[in-house]
Amino acid sequence: MPVPDPAPLDPAADLALLTDAAAGAGAIAARHFGTRVKQWDKGGGQGPVTAADLEVNAYLHDRLAAARPGYGWLSEESDSLSDPARLSAAATFVIDPIDGTRAFLEGQKSFAHALAVVVAGRPVAAVVHLPLLNLTYRAIAGQGAWLGDRPLTVSPRGVLTGARVLAARPMLEPRHWPGGLPLVERHFRPSLAWRLALIGEGRFDAMITLRDAWDWDIAAAALIAAEAGAQITDRHGAPLAFNTPAARNAGVLAAPAPLHAGLLQALGLENPAPPVSPTGRAR
Repeated sequence: MPVPDPAPLDPAADLALLTDAAAGAGAIAARHFGTRVKQWDKGGGQGPVTAADLEVNAYLHDRLAAARPGYGWLSEESDSLSDPARLSAAATFVIDPIDGTRAFLEGQKSFAHALAVVVAGRPVAAVVHLPLLNLTYRAIAGQGAWLGDRPLTVSPRGVLTGARVLAARPMLEPRHWPGGLPLVERHFRPSLAWRLALIGEGRFDAMITLRDAWDWDIAAAALIAAEAGAQITDRHGAPLAFNTPAARNAGVLAAPAPLHAGLLQALGLENPAPPVSPTGRAR
């Protein structure tokens, strides 16, 4: 039976709902994985979408909207970007049904389901679930982040040189770094949500994407990384904001404070504005 809206908003109840819904999404994706699932190209450089993406999206919409009928809805695979209702709702679901669709199609298990509840531009509850790797990252604003039941904390590394950084290869082209290309060890994972969650887990030291990032790719994992202690801003050092009319941020930098400062300096931002975490707290 659907659970009625909590009154007032209850991030812990929302987290339980998101966790349950993500498990259901994972079961759908697993059923399609490794099959000749129907696919289309979205055009405009947006990449592929599959029947699995659409089925997961429909399941999540039905499951979450039934449980929280007053919440707004923003999803990569829904025509929700131009829906004004999401902007005026007290809380909005921000969803990526399958983050890493190309990896999914190529038979890689490193795709994720990313689910967040956003209130006043900030995520308050979040889940990133990788069903075929049996990984579930969770967070509540102000209460912490977990992988399963294990609390997460970012890497203790304090020096940028030699840091293990998650970034697509073009992000480390010298033209982007007027303050000098950082001497780092580059790594990559197909899912942007997983990359951010891995910063929260402390398995890597920093994550960089200088391209504009859609809300559905980053809202959930930004909360996970921030609650684990990461500083997170856009590529200009400005705070991230979610469920805006454009539903995009100007890239993402995520790292422990000393590394984050080093990244901003290397990007030519010597005196950036003090960053604010996705929970709205200054760091």
